Amino acid sequence: MTGPAAPDPYAGFPPGFFERADERDDAVFYAPPRLVTHIDDAAIAAVGELYAELGVDGSAPAPRRVLDLMSSWVSHFRTPPAELVVLGMNAAELAANPAATQRLVHDLNADPRVPLPDADVDAVVCCVSIDYLTRPIEVLAEAGRVLRPGGPLAVTFSNRCFPTKAVRGWLATDDHQHGRVVAELVRRTGLFDEPRVELRTPPGVGDPLYAVTATRLAG
Repeated sequence: MTGPAAPDPYAGFPPGFFERADERDDAVFYAPPRLVTHIDDAAIAAVGELYAELGVDGSAPAPRRVLDLMSSWVSHFRTPPAELVVLGMNAAELAANPAATQRLVHDLNADPRVPLPDADVDAVVCCVSIDYLTRPIEVLAEAGRVLRPGGPLAVTFSNRCFPTKAVRGWLATDDHQHGRVVAELVRRTGLFDEPRVELRTPPGVGDPLYAVTATRLAG
């Protein structure tokens, strides 16, 4: 006899919320390198300020090992941490990232597991990419697995995206709702304290930059 089915971590989200208009292999879409920035200068500065406030960049008193999920050719640290693991879809983009000390080419939609050991990093960041994940709870749970207890998770996002690759639920909700969605996804991992949502740029000026932050629980 089999035991009871595991509860659905996505229960309560509308059907099709994490589907996309373009369900082709992501490796095809992300094959061409895109050496561009996806948010304006003020939003980029807000990301760097957040990382400095969290004490995970190179200005921190102790060296930090940081994982940048769904990364690209730039990671937006004011001062890079001592070790920066960048995980993304495009090898050329990751190779061009001057702050990276370790590069992992990996498709989290095909396999949400992060190829790192348990408690391997001091912080996990994910910048303007959370909207492309089709299994975000599993990926955020992996972020918690590789994160040392007490370490911060920082998920930032704006109002720009590739609409055919962003999940339908993201496109159907507004910026304020996005913060609630991301916070709920983090909450459902059961690995973090209560997520905090904040707007990091002045309202109505340039690209908005929102952040959802949480701390890895012990145990």
